Amino acid sequence: MTAAATPAAPRDGEVANRGLITLSIMLATVMQVLDTTIANVALPSMRGSLGASQDSINWVLTSYIVAAAIMTPMTGWLSDRLGRKRLFLISVGGFTLFSMLCGLSGSLAEMVVFRLMQGVFGAALVPLSQSVLLDINPKEKHGQAMAMWGAGIMVGPILGPTLGGWLTDVLDWRWVFYINVPVGLLAFLGIAGFMPAVGKRLRGFDFLGFALLSLGVGALQMMLDRGEQLDWFASGEIVLELALAVSAFWMFTVHTLTAKDPFIHPGIFRDRNFVTGLVFIFVVGIILLATMALLPPMLSRLFDYSSTTTGLVLAPRGVGTMISMLLVGRLVQKIDARLLILVGLGLTAWSLHMMTQFSPQMDAWPLVESGVIQGLGLGLVFVPLSTMTFATLAPRYRTDGTALFSLMRNIGSSIGISIVTSLLTRNIQINHAVLGGHVTATDPAVRGLIEGLGGSITDPATLSVLDGMVSAQAAMIAYLDDFKLMMFVTLAAVPLLLLLKAPAKKGAAPGVPADAPH
Repeated sequence: MTAAATPAAPRDGEVANRGLITLSIMLATVMQVLDTTIANVALPSMRGSLGASQDSINWVLTSYIVAAAIMTPMTGWLSDRLGRKRLFLISVGGFTLFSMLCGLSGSLAEMVVFRLMQGVFGAALVPLSQSVLLDINPKEKHGQAMAMWGAGIMVGPILGPTLGGWLTDVLDWRWVFYINVPVGLLAFLGIAGFMPAVGKRLRGFDFLGFALLSLGVGALQMMLDRGEQLDWFASGEIVLELALAVSAFWMFTVHTLTAKDPFIHPGIFRDRNFVTGLVFIFVVGIILLATMALLPPMLSRLFDYSSTTTGLVLAPRGVGTMISMLLVGRLVQKIDARLLILVGLGLTAWSLHMMTQFSPQMDAWPLVESGVIQGLGLGLVFVPLSTMTFATLAPRYRTDGTALFSLMRNIGSSIGISIVTSLLTRNIQINHAVLGGHVTATDPAVRGLIEGLGGSITDPATLSVLDGMVSAQAAMIAYLDDFKLMMFVTLAAVPLLLLLKAPAKKGAAPGVPADAPH
């Protein structure tokens, strides 16, 4: 049941202190996005300090990811119920508080609980920030607004491991969490002081719909996060989680289409641009974080790069993204957004093709060059996509829409990371067996190599060196195969451009009217 709403929000762009509001909400957004990757590099130090095992320390990441995934779809309902400003303040305050408590944790149990609460409070920050930026900017400036928002979203995962490694090496792993405290306080004060309070819309809470969606998302995230560790479908837990995810999503779909007042109104899925945008952002999630999940271990293991060198080599990727964001925010008003997305996909596929040529014998320049090109490409995709996804969506669906947009990006990232890491492990074993089968005493190349090592085919030390060389080659080939797969995924997204339609010209009524029945 929907109660009478309080006064509506001001029209797009009709708001004072737009710059200070933007700064405040972007501080909160970057803080949350950084936290998805900044803690990863601190896990080894954290494990020793908290007395955790190699397997159990992973719950520090899992608890955060699962909690955030479950709570993200709640953003629209909570925003209507509490008011967007109040929800923003609660989210920033809670996230900052539990960040501090994570830094103070003295045991693994405390850390997991505090990280879970971090995920609960942080889930709304990204969709809320996107929704606010779309609301406080006039329609002709949505491209620039999304460029700023996209810069925070996409640079965060790239810079997170570098910043986390530096804080852990120079200070202590606890500063990975403490750094959120001053940022969170500034964001809280800025939002409290400058963001206007908008009207509430009291709508009924569909508990069954939320429970089914939460069960599906939670089970899927658990399966993706723990699958590699438990050998996927050889594990009863993974099979159970898959069954729960499929069943819950199916029942949620049926319930959404038949319920009188569902948790997510099906009207939102009648917008073709929005639905196509969800599929697109799923692909972007796969490419962005899957690439970042592969490169650091590859550079450390096969290229023998230090953590600092790895961070420096990967940083230009973020520079490319920032340059792209600055340019595309203006270009999106002058050039068909679909053409910009096509160019972005082309650049991204080109960078991944360059990555299929990587070799441990090369210098750092190909890493830097491919990273800059990929950053440029992803930026050209992300901003026009974010703009077109919401160009024709009714404003009343905007907060629910941004929540689903963030959820699909995160699920794409999780699925992408799971696929590439699983294929990496499997292909390393296959490649090792194939390459090892060619290492025989009768092979002239092998004999020459053994002579160069000054050993013999029966010498254990020589055999160990040969096995290490075979393992390195097997791993390198497996990494290249993953890059090739992501290139094909990128190219497979190109036909989706045919489903996107140009938004109505200024002055035309976009999509479903704002006062459409809910």
